[in-house]
Amino acid sequence: MSDKQIRLTLNLQSTGRHDAAWKTFPTTSDWVDGVDYFIEIAQLAEEGRFDAIFIADRLGGLDRTGRVRPWRGLDPTVLLAALARETSHIGLVSTNPAIHGNPFLLARQIASLDHISKGRAAWNIITSQEPHTLRALGKDVVLDPEARYRAADEFVSIVDGFWRSLPPEAFVGDAAAEVYIDEALTRPVDIEGDYFRGEGVLPLVGGYRGQRPVLFQAGTSRASREFGARWADALFTSQRLPHLGRAFADEVKSLAEANGRSRDDLLVLPGLYVILGDTEAAAIERKRELDELLAVEPLIRELSDYLEYDVSGIALDAELPYGELAGPASTSQHTVRRHQLVADAKERRLTVRQLLFNNLSGGQRVIVGTPEQVADDIEHWVDTGAADGFTINIDVQTSGFRAFVDGVVAELQDRGRFRREYEHDTLRGNLGLASRAAVRHPEALVGA
Repeated sequence: MSDKQIRLTLNLQSTGRHDAAWKTFPTTSDWVDGVDYFIEIAQLAEEGRFDAIFIADRLGGLDRTGRVRPWRGLDPTVLLAALARETSHIGLVSTNPAIHGNPFLLARQIASLDHISKGRAAWNIITSQEPHTLRALGKDVVLDPEARYRAADEFVSIVDGFWRSLPPEAFVGDAAAEVYIDEALTRPVDIEGDYFRGEGVLPLVGGYRGQRPVLFQAGTSRASREFGARWADALFTSQRLPHLGRAFADEVKSLAEANGRSRDDLLVLPGLYVILGDTEAAAIERKRELDELLAVEPLIRELSDYLEYDVSGIALDAELPYGELAGPASTSQHTVRRHQLVADAKERRLTVRQLLFNNLSGGQRVIVGTPEQVADDIEHWVDTGAADGFTINIDVQTSGFRAFVDGVVAELQDRGRFRREYEHDTLRGNLGLASRAAVRHPEALVGA
């Protein structure tokens, strides 16, 4: 048996992963008007000794997602700063773009969260260009994949430069000479690229105790994997089958080695959407009851769009016509996720009806069962090299999460696979990540 410790993060959603979760709530005020609801979830995650809370974000104005189910509209970094004061160990992962906005402002924002939380902050780097995001930001230009990641590389390089620009040793505090910070010991940023530029010194140390905040990154395309292997400490990803997870993990860890890093310093944390019951039958029934709260016709349209194949004429209890579905023609994120969905459906012989309720909107793998079955599954993925842990999605908050902590976490603890107490007071320490030197990409920058 392996004794490798499993990493767990929580995807903090307003009411839960299931699109009908909000329909089980008596009112909407808990997640619209106040922070107390999110504090309760964060404290439960800390009780369960989770590594971190991950807050996804859809930058932009109200879109269809927010019209058909609750979407947490609070700024993720502001919300996490509030949660930092109500917790003491849980990591706080804020999602912010690396192709929109200003690198200096982002560097200061995440560094501030890291100081407020005493070393528990992380930045989840995204490069999305969804239409509602571009409209809200007043942008018209859509970058092609190559340009998008060159822009992101510049953005992160400048952020990283600002984080290193004011090292702790520059604080000399020489009262007699009236010198608080020795300018000669600072490391000013002077970077000008094709998309972003930055110059100067951040007015605070770039991270608590001089440690760089942890970097997460989400994506499955080839360009995303290469980018993540250069910069990220941990990768959020969507993998639905163990052999595909192993291939992904091996590829990105090999890419990390090619960038002069250790394989162990890049964690792979696929999304896992969990629905629990005391028995397998009870878990299946819980999911069925939630599924029945959703209309089928919109899901059929969504599945057709996702597959780029009209499924409206297929009987709900029939399987997909796999021979007619186009294979992966590119390595874009959408194509990769579609391939994962189809491969999972084919292997498990899912009917169209089952596929409609197979987490289309989230993309993560769904597991329905008992705490013991879920623990077995998590162990198998970790022990076979398909993951270092998981980003957990809960069907309904907070009932489903309480069941996960009391059931799955307790089971993994009894097996010696998950901590009973936090080992460190920083996120980097609890993830088992060494202090990481900055990565420079002078070929992509001018004036670096």
